[in-house]
Amino acid sequence: MADDEVGAASRAIGAPPDHPPLPPSLSPATAASFSSSTPVPSSSSRGRGTAPAGPAGDAAAADSAPRGSAGDAATGPAGAEPAAGPGAGPALGTTDEVMRRVELASGRLATRAATRMTEVLPWYPGMSARHRADIQLVVQAGISSFVEWCRRPQHARELSGDVFRVAPRELVRAVTFRRLVDLVRVAVEAIEDEVPTLAGPEHEQRLLADVLRYSRDIAFAGAVVYARAAEERGAWDARLEALVVDHVVRGEVDRGLPSRAAAVGWRNPPAVTVVVGSAPPTSPEAAVDEVHRCARAAGLEVLAGVHHDRLVMVVGGAFGPADSDPPVTAAAGASPAAGAAGTGTGPAAGGTPPTGSAETALDAARALLPSCGPGPVVVGPIAADLTGAPRSARAALAAADVVGAWPAAPRPVPASALLPELALAGDADARQSLINKVYLPLRNAGSPLLETAGAYLDFGASLEATARALYLHPNTVRYRLRKAADVCGLDPADHRERFILHIALVLGRLDGAQPTDRSGPEPRP
Repeated sequence: MADDEVGAASRAIGAPPDHPPLPPSLSPATAASFSSSTPVPSSSSRGRGTAPAGPAGDAAAADSAPRGSAGDAATGPAGAEPAAGPGAGPALGTTDEVMRRVELASGRLATRAATRMTEVLPWYPGMSARHRADIQLVVQAGISSFVEWCRRPQHARELSGDVFRVAPRELVRAVTFRRLVDLVRVAVEAIEDEVPTLAGPEHEQRLLADVLRYSRDIAFAGAVVYARAAEERGAWDARLEALVVDHVVRGEVDRGLPSRAAAVGWRNPPAVTVVVGSAPPTSPEAAVDEVHRCARAAGLEVLAGVHHDRLVMVVGGAFGPADSDPPVTAAAGASPAAGAAGTGTGPAAGGTPPTGSAETALDAARALLPSCGPGPVVVGPIAADLTGAPRSARAALAAADVVGAWPAAPRPVPASALLPELALAGDADARQSLINKVYLPLRNAGSPLLETAGAYLDFGASLEATARALYLHPNTVRYRLRKAADVCGLDPADHRERFILHIALVLGRLDGAQPTDRSGPEPRP
């Protein structure tokens, strides 16, 4: 026998006004609220009309009188009237009837929600018919799941999560998370408007409370769906970015490299360089995330990857070519420890450059220094686009192998400033570059300049010894050295540039460019 029939029979024979057991069809909060013996007046924040109350003494009589009158079985609690509104039937006396009404009205509720979305959300009508149909399907599934959510409160999270399983995967890409929040809000408002037609006045507020709790679970379930999609996209982007950086490091350039880089947000900047530093003592994922954070702050494009103990960064921006920069010298007061020194404009002297101020490749590298581990940071030459990045990467990685030979190297240091170390390490390109850029211009400028520069270096940068060996006045030696500096771009008075000049002259002599019919100047006793 049904529970309400048992209750009617008990009241008819004058049984004590015990409450019948509630059906297991409500959430715990709703079951507790329905078990109250005092009816709650129906009201709504939207100003809905309430059913007319009985005489003034009805409420008190309902609390004090036994619930055994003959009219109770037909009309429910004392004072309850049929809900007003279109399609409203008699007041629902049991919670099972409320749930059945909600279940039968799921199609109509989904249609009302879709109509409200069209009226309220300006972007919704512009969606394709397929996507609108998918959204309506999700709404209808959500309403059906609400019934099960009330009947099986112990599985509330699973049931609310099942709503989005009916949605096709591409719907997540078509509807942003912000739009999902708007959809849930509008759908809940549409369902709230229909609550008076689904429940009697004594059940309206409790049904509204369950709708709100369910909408909260739906919002969290939607957030989980979008978070999972973002994690999957982030993992895919990270793998693709690592693949692009790996191709650049290995020098494997094909026609698909720019398109793969574009898939992870690379916007083809006008200048590209490769920066190589030591990897920080964190996970590779955290290191790459920090690189992207620094790059966004400086207005730079970047692709990063951790290769063994090195952090390789392909950096793009509107900075000038590093090849035109003068040779780098250690800043005054720099620490001799490798990687601990910085130039006068580096982070140690004033922080990273402000947003959009990377005018040179060194400025771009300084902006990324906080993401690098301790040790030297090397900047490769400039390339016009991503297809030229492997050349820059090859130079930067080779320079990173020998930068330890220059303990006072600034941080960052261009790879072109490490040509002597590269040449001594057997790099044929660096050897030829020094000969072409330093030795041959001096030789072509005339033998007096080459002879004077060579003698000055051979005699330990002593003007007097050079002047005596060449039978010249010291002022003449000074004049020739200034001319030599103008020709090759290296100042013999600076210790680092003097070292580069010396290595270049030695390599030029070894290359056979120096005539062999005369020996160098002999020192006087």
